[in-house]
Amino acid sequence: MGTGRSRTIRTARRTAGRTVGRTASRSVTVLTALGTLAGAALVGGTPAGAAPGWTAVAPGVTYRQYDVTAAAGVTHVHLLSADLTDAHVRLGLLSPGAVAARDTVSHMAGRQGAVAGVNGDFFNISEAQHPGVAPTGASVGPAIADGRILKGAVPDAQRFGPALPPGTHTTAVLGVGADGRAHLDDLSLSGSVTAAGRRTPLGGLNQYALPENSVGAYTRAWGSASRVRATCGSDTERAAPCSADTYEVTVRHGRVVSVSARPGSGAVAAGTTVLVGREAGAQRLRALTEGARVSVRYALASGRGAAYRFALGGYPVLSGGQPLPGLDTRASAVRTAVGLAHGGRTVYLVALDGARSYRTGMTIAEVAHLLAGLGATEGFSLDGGGSSTLVARPPGAASVTVRNHPSDGSERPVANGIGVFTR
Repeated sequence: MGTGRSRTIRTARRTAGRTVGRTASRSVTVLTALGTLAGAALVGGTPAGAAPGWTAVAPGVTYRQYDVTAAAGVTHVHLLSADLTDAHVRLGLLSPGAVAARDTVSHMAGRQGAVAGVNGDFFNISEAQHPGVAPTGASVGPAIADGRILKGAVPDAQRFGPALPPGTHTTAVLGVGADGRAHLDDLSLSGSVTAAGRRTPLGGLNQYALPENSVGAYTRAWGSASRVRATCGSDTERAAPCSADTYEVTVRHGRVVSVSARPGSGAVAAGTTVLVGREAGAQRLRALTEGARVSVRYALASGRGAAYRFALGGYPVLSGGQPLPGLDTRASAVRTAVGLAHGGRTVYLVALDGARSYRTGMTIAEVAHLLAGLGATEGFSLDGGGSSTLVARPPGAASVTVRNHPSDGSERPVANGIGVFTR
């Protein structure tokens, strides 16, 4: 795998619903205060003492729910704990079957056989700023499933979701490494397109947004959604106009088979890579003619020098048991987050309830303190609002049910999620 930051995850390729299950109860005991936060006491969040009991979902996987009082009022927490020291427990990516697609958490978990799970990364949910351009549903950050690289991260300015904490980027991931532990890391795309002895850096992989002047690659994992969105926005503004200078080249088994002046749509066949260029990247692609030999390589470079079998995007909120500096303390909302304890051997999956009486939620800073109160040393924020969903199998059941009340009134189809699996 190489050494230091140059290590890469070498999946490098060459191209030669349901009703809410358990109703939240306002009678759950409010727990002891964790401390003062943003002028109000955050009450609850610790699994010890007077906490309501844990319910077994499967060996090594437990669930509970309880109230906390945050600055905006009382909210309700749904919490899963996964013990990764149990050889039968693992985390994996819940996927709708393509990068550019969406599905509900309960349906993805049911189809993939997960015993529990939560929604995942922020995603390209709308395109009001680009009339006529269809949203892709694709996620913001990198994604890896079963050791296979699915996508890279969009530019920071092109993301959806709340502002990133200072010093963090869309390359941030939560992943489970070859050591079986969960980690927070950064995964940066590294790749190239080589033709006629000329090498062009690869600017994106299965992404709904490409950097300006770059070339992006789209594989079978992308799905059938239009690739036009990839050429919209800029490196500094998501709402910037779509590029007027684009080009697309289809490479099959290492040779160019077609070209187009505009990005297309439709499924990408096995053994095929579609290259999309904008501005200077489009100019590079125009030099390729049908029949030309092209090699496409890519990998994800880990900041920790680690290899991952599973990873998805979001952003860190807790490090070394301390909330990151600059976390928002004003905007309260329904949230989903992950906490890592015991060196990544214990994973807490948290989703707040979206029922009307609890919908005020928590600030990101309060979420970080909540995770720290659970004993987590690292914390990671996922998509929230109407996306926040937690599912788990009731004792003796064969399928998962939704445990929180999604704030949309029903499950929102999302780009991906974290599944808890047992075997």
